[in-house]
Amino acid sequence: MQSIRAYIRQVSLLMVLAVGFATTFSSASVAGVVGTGEVLTEQRADVDRQSLMTMLDRQDVKDALSTMGVDESEVENRIQSLTPSELADFNDQLADAPVGQDVVGIIVLFLLVFIVTDLLCATNIFSFINCIR
Repeated sequence: MQSIRAYIRQVSLLMVLAVGFATTFSSASVAGVVGTGEVLTEQRADVDRQSLMTMLDRQDVKDALSTMGVDESEVENRIQSLTPSELADFNDQLADAPVGQDVVGIIVLFLLVFIVTDLLCATNIFSFINCIR
């Protein structure tokens, strides 16, 4: 009976050390708790991104982009790379824009976003814009 207790004590000590070691070194790889606000922001960004992509499917938007010399795939890539806050700002500006000017306003806004990201060295779409760094 004494030998079983000594054996169980040794195994218990080994298990405590193993669990402590695993907890200490695996906590860096475990993701933290995600709040409801963060989840809602991401879902809102997905909805905003999808609405912009469907707007690009309109023929008048495609025609306006082609007359300005902007490739549709570049615009799609740029929309996919926008942060949730940039998407929210963009959609707020779209909501405030008059109905008749939405296509031109959208195109101008995209071009401004592209120019700013080129200036900040985030992208290199326009070769005539130099990075400010």
